[in-house]
Amino acid sequence: MMRSRIFPVILLAASVGLAQQAQAPTQAKPAEQRPEATPFQVQVNEVVVPVTVTDETGKFVSDLEAKDFKIYEDGREQKIVYFNRERNQPVVVGFILDISNATRLHWKSFQEAAMQLVWNLLQDDDRTGKFSGFLVTYGNEAELAVNTTTDADKIAEYIRKLKPGGGAALFDGIHLALTRHNLVQGEPIEPRRVLVIIGDGHDNASRYTLEEVIEIAQRNLVTIHCVSTSAFGFTSEGESTLTRLAQETGGRVEYPLENVYSHVSGYLSTPSDEGNYALRVGTGGYASALATSMFNAIANIAGEVTTQYILRYIPDNTDSPKQFRTIRVEVNLPGVKLRYRRGYYPYAP
Repeated sequence: MMRSRIFPVILLAASVGLAQQAQAPTQAKPAEQRPEATPFQVQVNEVVVPVTVTDETGKFVSDLEAKDFKIYEDGREQKIVYFNRERNQPVVVGFILDISNATRLHWKSFQEAAMQLVWNLLQDDDRTGKFSGFLVTYGNEAELAVNTTTDADKIAEYIRKLKPGGGAALFDGIHLALTRHNLVQGEPIEPRRVLVIIGDGHDNASRYTLEEVIEIAQRNLVTIHCVSTSAFGFTSEGESTLTRLAQETGGRVEYPLENVYSHVSGYLSTPSDEGNYALRVGTGGYASALATSMFNAIANIAGEVTTQYILRYIPDNTDSPKQFRTIRVEVNLPGVKLRYRRGYYPYAP
């Protein structure tokens, strides 16, 4: 099958926090092409911290060494026992796709973006066997649409057949992605775990709450990245939700529809019935601008994780196993900005 790929294979780095027990459902089967991907338990004592470093202009800084980093847990400096800045590292990516009524206006664009993400993040993995993914959709209810697989086409073809409608059970979708997919051996240390949410952050149908899914993400060593589907010119209450999910787990949020006109000269001085839009919705110019903005959003999410540094340490604090522990990372370089997980829980509930 022919398909378009808009940028090279990109490896997602995952998660931060102390690895703990994770149990797959009893009915789970091994992931496709990965005979070792069976339900199992993991218990180790390393904290894994992916860190993104950017300069004042937002450009990634990718040439640092282990000696340039310091890491603190609850204010106490820890010894870094592992450092890696390589891009070719195993990962399990959970794609969480909003199929509620809110996505109808730009559904085709986000549908194509989701397929491009899948193809590029799992591209040619039947050869290497290093990267796996699964798909969760949410409308009125959340569904594990495609379980853990290395077959990008299987996930992309499922997305191609989807149609939006109904409410939005985002938090149930996140919980499902965190607890129900078939595990791959070595999870969550190697491969690490990442979720990519494509949605507006709105929830009106979930049993779980935002606080509950943030905690379980921190307990399960997951980094959450988001591509917002909020339309240009509208303020969505879901924006704060996406921001919290990303900040608490060390991820990034992209808003492609907010900047769809930003590269169009004079877009604030071209009045129309719809407002100061340089391009009218439904026109070829608008479609082209939207495609460019979507491409940039996907590239930014991908660039975020491919330039991450992976740090590990063994905490010197063996007390209070149920207490949330804060993490702080410092870099010996002036004028840089860091993104990393704010903390972790040392054991699963």
